[in-house]
Amino acid sequence: MRDMAERRSRHGHGHANVVPFGAGAGGGLQHGEHDQEKVKEKKLDMSGLSMDTIPHLTMSLGHITTLDLSNNNLESIPESMIARLLNVVVLDVRSNQLKSLPNSIGCLSKLRVLNVSGNLLQSLPATIEECRALEELNANFNQLTRLPDTLGFELHSLRRLSVNSNKLTSLPFSTSHMTALRALDARLNCIRALPEGLENLVNLEVLNVSQNFHFLRELPYGLGLLTSLRELDISYNSISVLPDSMGCLAKLNKFSAVGNPLVCPPMDIVEQSLDAMRTYLSSRMNGTGVNAKKKKGWLPRMVKYNTFSARMTPGRKSAHDNSEGFSMSDYHSLNGSASPGFLSMLSPRRLFSPRRDSPKHH
Repeated sequence: MRDMAERRSRHGHGHANVVPFGAGAGGGLQHGEHDQEKVKEKKLDMSGLSMDTIPHLTMSLGHITTLDLSNNNLESIPESMIARLLNVVVLDVRSNQLKSLPNSIGCLSKLRVLNVSGNLLQSLPATIEECRALEELNANFNQLTRLPDTLGFELHSLRRLSVNSNKLTSLPFSTSHMTALRALDARLNCIRALPEGLENLVNLEVLNVSQNFHFLRELPYGLGLLTSLRELDISYNSISVLPDSMGCLAKLNKFSAVGNPLVCPPMDIVEQSLDAMRTYLSSRMNGTGVNAKKKKGWLPRMVKYNTFSARMTPGRKSAHDNSEGFSMSDYHSLNGSASPGFLSMLSPRRLFSPRRDSPKHH
C-alpha cells in the first residue's frame, strides 16, 4: 500500500480534498484534516493503478463523496465496499474490465454521477433504479443489449443519459418519463425505433441517434413536439422521410442528416438551411405545399354533395364541430336536391318495390 501511495503522489493527486489510496488505510485521517470543511467532501482516488482486484479497505468510507476507480483492470467491485459508500455523490469506474455492477449500487441514495464507460457490461442491474438522485449516467463503450425496462419510472432527476457505442436494439419504453432529461446520446447502436411518448421530454435539448445505420428507418411524429430541442443528429441511418412535425422545432439550431436516403424533404432543401427545411415540413403539415395532397375524409364529400343536411337533428353535434375543420356553410345545396319530390324518389318503398310496368302487374 505504501508503494501505491507513493505512486499516487507522483501522479500529482495529493491536493487538500483528495485521500490518496493508502493514506489512513489503517489509522484514519491525519490531524490536519480534522477541519470540518475539509471532512465534508473527500475524494478517494484509486485510478490508474493497474489493479486487478480492490484490496480490503479498513478505513471508513462513509465520508467519501467521490470514488475514482477508473483506468484499472478490475473485473468486479465488492458488494460490501459499495454498500459502505453512504455519502458518495460521484462514482467513476470507467475503463476497466467490469462484466457486471454490484446490486448494492442501489444503496447509493445520494449518487448523482455514475460513469461506467469502457467496460464489458451487457446489462445494468435493476437496482440502479433506486439511485433516485442520479443526474448523469454514462455507459458508453460497453456491450449493453438492453436497459432496465422501468428505468425512467424512477430516475426522475436524470439530466444526461449517454449509452453510445453499445448493442442496444431499443430504448426502454419508460424513457418518455425522464422529464428532466436534457441530453440523450444513443448513437452507434442497433436501434430500430425510438420509444413512443417522446414528446413528454419537454426539457430535452440535445438528441443524438446517429450511426444506427440500416436499423433505424423512421422517426416518431412526437420528435417534432420537443419544444426545447436545440441539437439533433440523425446522420448515417436509413431514414427516407422526416416527420412533418419537425417543422415546429423552432429552437433547433444544429441539425445533421447526412448519410440518409432522404426524399422528403429532399436533401438539397435540408442542406440549404434549417429555415428552408422547417418551411418545407410546415407547408406539408398545413397542406399548403406544392406536392401536398389534400386529405379529405368521406364526411366532407358527403356534406359537399348534400348527403347530410346542414340542419342537424337535436342531440347531434353541430356541423361546425366536425374533426376535419369543414363548415357546412361552405357548401351549397344542389338545386332541388332537398325538395320533397326528390326525397320521395329515394324512399325505400320506391327503391325496392317492383316497377309498375313489370309482368306481375299485367
